[in-house]
Amino acid sequence: MSSRLPDPGADERAHSDLLLTRLREEIAAHGAMPFSQYMERCLYAPGLGYYSAGKTKFGEAGDFITAPELGELFARCVVNATHPVLDLLGGEADFLELGGGSGAFAEAALKAFAAVGALPRHYLILEPSADLRERQRERLSAALPAELSARVQWLDSPPENDWRGVLFANEVIDALPTTRFAMRHGEVYEEYVALDGEGRLMRVDRPADLLVSGAVRHVERDLETEFADGYRSEILPQLPYWIQAIAGSLVAGVMLFIDYGYVRREYYLPERTDGTLMAHYRHRAHNDPLHLPGLNDITASVDFTALAEAGNSAGFGVAGYMPQAQFLIGSGLQEAFGAAYEGAQDETVRYRLAQEVKRLTLPDQMGERFQAMLFARGMDVLPLPAELLEADQGDRL
Repeated sequence: MSSRLPDPGADERAHSDLLLTRLREEIAAHGAMPFSQYMERCLYAPGLGYYSAGKTKFGEAGDFITAPELGELFARCVVNATHPVLDLLGGEADFLELGGGSGAFAEAALKAFAAVGALPRHYLILEPSADLRERQRERLSAALPAELSARVQWLDSPPENDWRGVLFANEVIDALPTTRFAMRHGEVYEEYVALDGEGRLMRVDRPADLLVSGAVRHVERDLETEFADGYRSEILPQLPYWIQAIAGSLVAGVMLFIDYGYVRREYYLPERTDGTLMAHYRHRAHNDPLHLPGLNDITASVDFTALAEAGNSAGFGVAGYMPQAQFLIGSGLQEAFGAAYEGAQDETVRYRLAQEVKRLTLPDQMGERFQAMLFARGMDVLPLPAELLEADQGDRL
């Protein structure tokens, strides 16, 4: 698989080799590391991880394209869905974006909030990457009027004090370091990364600890089945703790997660025997996470049933679940597209808008592969658009 990928430049290879050296040293000193730890190092190691280094990640020049990179329609729909919540909560309400990416979403969202007269008190961005944070800062200060960019604040950690408002995350959970498990003779094993006799990275299985084993057994009980011998997939036993950490202080408001994934019974299909793990390099997907560490985005699809359970355990209720296409349509996509189309300066812009809608909504693009999940807490009335509530497919969870 990796032989069909583009060759890295000399600087890229040197960068990857440096991270590889660090990984080898850590494994040699402490033994094989859980795959989740390897993934964390590859994505977030300071100065060396995929999201921590200076390479372009998003858009045509990067390795993948997210919905906000396609244009402003996605952000406008998110604002349409959430600004009534901010209105109801009043002038102290904030909007918190997890992982700001290139800053494209924040730029479009702040413009949209201003256009409907529902600006949050603060637009908060929780961004662990210093490199991406600086790129976001430069983009927003250049693209936004001073009164809008002044509302943006970057956080080093989730808010500790109680707050009210909206928490939003697009393609965040898929990048959480995932645990890989495998079944052997009815027992749960966990995938680790070790070194072979020549110092190369290799994947090995070891008996799972109680946390991982318990999480896998919970899924089996919920599905009323047992995984077959040789079955391998991903699981996030830390997801309930992560939700509590990032949203525990949100006492009133909503959370909106958009990501690619499935409900549990579709995630763990018997025929999906090697899970959903993928790596992305220069717009090419492959299944070798050990290839060129630090240069690939490594992701796993989201078990939205597990996300619902985690939200519930943190004190939130699921307010809606649906494919991205239904979320966007229920949040005014047609009206946003119509206004943008009428205001377009030429046919090139109109064509780009039409292509943007197709990418966002067609089943073989983002429309069905991506799902949206809304949570709410501390609100007597949930002022979501009626069309959005009617599109709810929560019974599939």
